[in-house]
Amino acid sequence: MSEAVRKLRYAMVGGGEGAFIGAVHRKAMALDGQYELVAGALSSTPDKARASGRALGLAEARIHPDWQSLLDDELRRDTSSRVDVVVIVTPNHVHFPVARAFVEAGFHVVCDKPLVHTGEQAAQLVEAVKARGTVFGVTYNYSGYPMVRQAREMVRAGELGELRKVVVEYNQGWLATRVEADGNKQAAWRNDPAQSGGAGAIGDIGSHAENLVSTVTGLQLESLCADLGSLVPGRVLDDDANLLLRFRGGARGVMVASQVNTGIENGFRLRVSGTLGTLEWWQEDPNRMTHFPLEGPPRLLTRGAPWLHPAALRASRIPPGHPEGFIEAFANVYLGVAEAIRAHGRGRAPEPLEADYPDVQVGARGVRFIEAVLASARSREKWTSIP
Repeated sequence: MSEAVRKLRYAMVGGGEGAFIGAVHRKAMALDGQYELVAGALSSTPDKARASGRALGLAEARIHPDWQSLLDDELRRDTSSRVDVVVIVTPNHVHFPVARAFVEAGFHVVCDKPLVHTGEQAAQLVEAVKARGTVFGVTYNYSGYPMVRQAREMVRAGELGELRKVVVEYNQGWLATRVEADGNKQAAWRNDPAQSGGAGAIGDIGSHAENLVSTVTGLQLESLCADLGSLVPGRVLDDDANLLLRFRGGARGVMVASQVNTGIENGFRLRVSGTLGTLEWWQEDPNRMTHFPLEGPPRLLTRGAPWLHPAALRASRIPPGHPEGFIEAFANVYLGVAEAIRAHGRGRAPEPLEADYPDVQVGARGVRFIEAVLASARSREKWTSIP
């Protein structure tokens, strides 16, 4: 009989009562039985942190008023009870100090996107992870959808031929009015430069668009031309972004990332065209993707079908025709992180198909992308090179 696999113990920083994304992470981590929440500093407000920890059933001794107390307590513990990984789901300005401190202390880390505020901070994190040899995941959750992984594998296999054109749109309408002035906490911190950084929509959802393009196509951005706007009066950060993209090798692209499209919920779409065909995927109908080959009729590809690539099949949990979605995509990222952590504990590299998750290098690339967009938007010479 094989030995039972121990659940990975994790602590969460942020994600307390009233926080949307923290609950999503916890549900995703619970889905496959790989993780167990044992500790947390769940809010920057001590009373709220304690109430949140109690509501989640944490032991009183492992509910902390701030992340520094959490770190100090974990370092005092022996390996039999210490957490394996720390999950950071705070507003953006907290990512860097927390991630750096836990990485330097030798803990594995998962951080929400965008990774940090600046390219310099991202470079420091990359070096810290390299020095400590720890696992570091970044939750670009859309990379976990089975049909996104199918698209990636089709591109890798040459089924689209040489790539020529990429169009990605991420449209939302929840910021079509100035809800941050009416007490909406999620909108307030996203529109505060001190917390969100210099980017608004381009950091919040444009970072997802950049990651989706890179994940599926493997193309490297060479330069971009950006037009950012704050279309709602009184808003400081951008709520609308329109980009032209140039990739190494000659492919071209267009990106739209806007949160002021009134009435639109989560309109995330990708179209990738090559010399042999085109793929189209829409996040609001994520179990389907259309393939338009150069010769022959369009093909509707569906999640879980036996003829999909192994990476796409591995990302599915239920039979074809039964919808899977947002939580499961998050869970697939966490499955990849779990395998990487377990492989780390065994002292070997994980299999690529198993450890399928965005890492710290991917997160750093996303930060450099955001910086290039901001530089282009400010510049009179619009074409800005990507470092």
